Amino acid sequence: MNTFLLLPGAGSDSWYWHRVAPLLEAAGNSVVAPDLPVDDDSAGFPEYTDVAARAVADVSGRPLIIVGQSMGAFTAVMTAERVPTSMLVLVGAMIPAPGETGGAWWGNTGQEAAQKAYAVEEGRNPEAAFDPFELFLHDVPPDVVEASAEHVRNQSETPFTTAWMGPEWPSIPTKVIAARYDRLFPLPFMQKISRDRLGIEPEIIDSGHLSALAKPHDLAARLLSYASELDSPPR
Repeated sequence: MNTFLLLPGAGSDSWYWHRVAPLLEAAGNSVVAPDLPVDDDSAGFPEYTDVAARAVADVSGRPLIIVGQSMGAFTAVMTAERVPTSMLVLVGAMIPAPGETGGAWWGNTGQEAAQKAYAVEEGRNPEAAFDPFELFLHDVPPDVVEASAEHVRNQSETPFTTAWMGPEWPSIPTKVIAARYDRLFPLPFMQKISRDRLGIEPEIIDSGHLSALAKPHDLAARLLSYASELDSPPR
């Protein structure tokens, strides 16, 4: 079968994948979900990539599928440049452009305007103070929300000053999943940057930003479907 390298987004750890990993393993795959040094001010994307690459250094004999959630897209593509990779999957992702830092990404893509527009569409206050429950956890089961409090990590600003240098997207099959009810990266926004930057029409999952916590079965089904493509003979 396959090995999935699961990379979390900002301020998170490997627990983020705890509802998805068993579903992938039950289908016969192996899962590697490293903790990235998100709270280490000496670590940027190159150091995150070092951790991710080391985590799969001993993996051989199986196709490697790298899955990057949100800011994890930067680490995902940089890891794919370092280790043999069969597929990249970006989920609710900060799809980087060559030379773009994590900090520049927000203004370059127009994320703030998109987030505010979607808040207005939903009848929420677009100028409201940051509320992680409203922005990220609105569709996550209450027991998972409660448990998540123990897995929030202080996100260092260092990655926002570091960049993926490119110069172009690796020639690796790439999938993009956008979330229909994502309040941080609204669906039309994600569709636009996926089309503009990768020429890919994203598939849609009916969740908010944290699809692995809100809809683990739906997300795992998509990942397993993508993995099955690697097993299909050439047409």
